[in-house]
Formats: sequence, structure tokens, C-alpha cells
Amino acid sequence: MKSVEAFWNRYLKARGLPEETPYQDVFHFELSEYWANELLRLVLIGQKKATASALAEFSLEGRRVPVAGDLYILTDWSETPRCVVRVDRVTILPFREMTWDLCSKEGEDDSLASWRAGHRKFFSAEGHALGYQFSEDMPVVFEEFAVVYRETE
Repeated sequence: MKSVEAFWNRYLKARGLPEETPYQDVFHFELSEYWANELLRLVLIGQKKATASALAEFSLEGRRVPVAGDLYILTDWSETPRCVVRVDRVTILPFREMTWDLCSKEGEDDSLASWRAGHRKFFSAEGHALGYQFSEDMPVVFEEFAVVYRETE
């Protein structure tokens, strides 16, 4: 995590923020190397501006639900920090009530049907791994975010 702390300190210095400014978590998207890196790429080019998580994931992993203003460090699959994102808006809805207006902000799909198919598969696999059951009524935490810092390569 040394590289994460150094990355965070560079962010704080670049933005003139106090040393005690916290970040909520460090993570990469998805459950596979390909998708973790691909979704990060979409964030870095400005196409992906949101993410969806099962509400159950937060309690099962002992994390609090994000709130607007939270800062997160996104990494690639190898856990190299690549950018800082700020949560701008959090919406919690049952899976079945997710709208294309929201889901399109994830930048991954071309229709609500494809978003639902992909997320059914993801939430089913994640649920199996973490211990929750996917259902059309399960609450989904939808976070809209903005990249507030990244370093050039």
C-alpha cells in the first residue's frame, strides 16, 4: 500500500488539501483482470461516470454506503493507483427499478436490457462469492462520480 499512500499524498499536495483529508477506500472494478482494467480505462477516458453495487455487498464487507463527497482511489487489477474519484450523487433503487437514464452513465452498455443482463450475471456471481442472493427486488447502490485527479503516464 506504499504506492497508494504516495499517490494519495501527491493528490493532496496537487490540490492543496490538508494531510488529514481521508479517502474511503481503494479498489478496482469487477471480478476479473480484463474487466477491472477495461472499466478503469472507460473511467479514464471519461466514458464511465457511475457504478452500481449491491447494497448487501456493503454490509457483508463491513463498509458503509457511500455518500456524496466521498473520495476513492481507483486502481488497475494489479492494484496500481490510477485516479481519485469523488462521489457526486448516490441513488438506491431496487434492481427492477433501475432506469436507462441512470444506467447509461456507467458507460458500458447500449441499452437497459444489456445493462440488466450484464448486471444480473455480475450480481449473481458476486452474491455467490459474498453470500447474498440476487433478486430483481434487491437494492442497488448507484454512485455517480467524477475523476478529480489522475497522473499522466
